[in-house]
Amino acid sequence: MKGDSIVIEKHHRQAAREIHNHLAAQLVPDRRHVISIAGESGSGKSETAAALAEVLKEAAVPAGILQQDDYFVLPPRSNDARRRQEIAWVGPGEVRLDLMDEHLLAFVRGAQTLKKPLVIYAEDLIDTETMDCRGLSVLIVEGTYTTLLKHVDWRVFIDRDWEQTREHRERRQRDASELDPFLDKVLSIEHSIISSHKPRAELIVDDDYHVQRPD
Repeated sequence: MKGDSIVIEKHHRQAAREIHNHLAAQLVPDRRHVISIAGESGSGKSETAAALAEVLKEAAVPAGILQQDDYFVLPPRSNDARRRQEIAWVGPGEVRLDLMDEHLLAFVRGAQTLKKPLVIYAEDLIDTETMDCRGLSVLIVEGTYTTLLKHVDWRVFIDRDWEQTREHRERRQRDASELDPFLDKVLSIEHSIISSHKPRAELIVDDDYHVQRPD
């Protein structure tokens, strides 16, 4: 998403290294892989994805990132307005998960480029861009609902809820709507949806950003 900024911190790099440690032996040369990183708003998905891409690059495994934020049906402010008109709009239906899956499948099958949506936050606009996939061995797809995607080899779930992530969201806030009380209602609904996805994950990132396989 154009206009978004992330700050990778020590704990994100810790989680990234541990994710890589779990998966390194399974990264088959000459085959493309997809890793999803999901969790609630503010849980550190974008930062962990970026840190993982760095760790993979250091291990000579080139990786790209797809952000769920680019695949929303409506651009950010328009989506917020739709939620306020109809709270039932909140959920996976806000996102073009089918298109994300199409792009993941194309990547796995060897596509050299992906023509994908690009959200321009400041303009409340969804544009398009061409992502160069040449030379990539891994595609990391991050976002709240990415555990639901079909064409994923390993699903990572960051197990931090919306109340635990409040400080991070306040630091990251893109505009005043990040602290709007209405957002708490949205995040509570998202929590009830996203928390049910945890059992689908192969790797869990806990409160301390350590990574483990589910019991």
